[in-house]
Amino acid sequence: MIGRVVEVTTEGAHLAKERGFLVVKCRGEELGRVALDDLDAVVGNAYGLTVSSNVIATLAERNVPLVVCGQNHQPAAFLWPADGHYDQGGRISDQAAASKPLKKQLWKQIVRAKIAQQAATLDAVGANSSGFHLLSKKVRSGDPENVEAQAARRYWRLLFGDAFRRNAEGAGPNALLNYGYAVLRAGTARAIMAAGLHPSLGLAHVNRKNAFALVDDCMEPFRPVVDLFVHDLVYGGAKELDQPVKAALARVLITDMATGDGVTPVVTCLERLALSLARCFGGETRKLVLPLKPLPLERVAR
Repeated sequence: MIGRVVEVTTEGAHLAKERGFLVVKCRGEELGRVALDDLDAVVGNAYGLTVSSNVIATLAERNVPLVVCGQNHQPAAFLWPADGHYDQGGRISDQAAASKPLKKQLWKQIVRAKIAQQAATLDAVGANSSGFHLLSKKVRSGDPENVEAQAARRYWRLLFGDAFRRNAEGAGPNALLNYGYAVLRAGTARAIMAAGLHPSLGLAHVNRKNAFALVDDCMEPFRPVVDLFVHDLVYGGAKELDQPVKAALARVLITDMATGDGVTPVVTCLERLALSLARCFGGETRKLVLPLKPLPLERVAR
């Protein structure tokens, strides 16, 4: 079953557990409740938010990420369960022992998939995607020529116009992108943890201060899905990150994509990618499971 991404934005809100529900209260008044079994992620994006220890423990037991956002709407902290996958110790050992050549080959697959999805997003909005197929083919093991960055420079201009500059701290489309990526990052973190992998041990993202380097690696091929949502919202008249826009972006994880097994939601694609990555680290295969056709089959309503 596809779960829900619940965002809490009310200042001074409190999250509590009552029987099988996550309950949101403020000043003693109940604002809403969601069945714990229906949750895919909880995003705390409010000043003065408090969370009971029962909620924290329950979310950890269910591998449901609790994401705490800062003022820029980007994740400031994630909850990671101490007791996860049944084979977590063995899989993390395999992950830590993975050779550089293997990690470079895996990164090559991820970058190629990302560029292919960027091309599909450009096609979906009627922009010129010529050259992206060739760029994808140019990616070698480890992407030493940084073809990913070459594609990005062309991509953003074609998607949002010559004046657009990607800025993690920016307003306008950047603010929407940041929020959409936060939702995607939460879903990716859950998939990584559920597969028994450690989020800090990345393939290409190796910043020692980044506790979710592997999460950032694995979400790369799915970023263009967020970009397509944001494009539709911006050109549909959205000017700020208000509640309706946040609700639309929260649908990213349940957007259908085409795969070898038929139509599959993004959240399931992430789970399959994480499991295939664990098998690669374990020596069972050298190929990641990624969507065959990167074009999302659903769009934000215009």
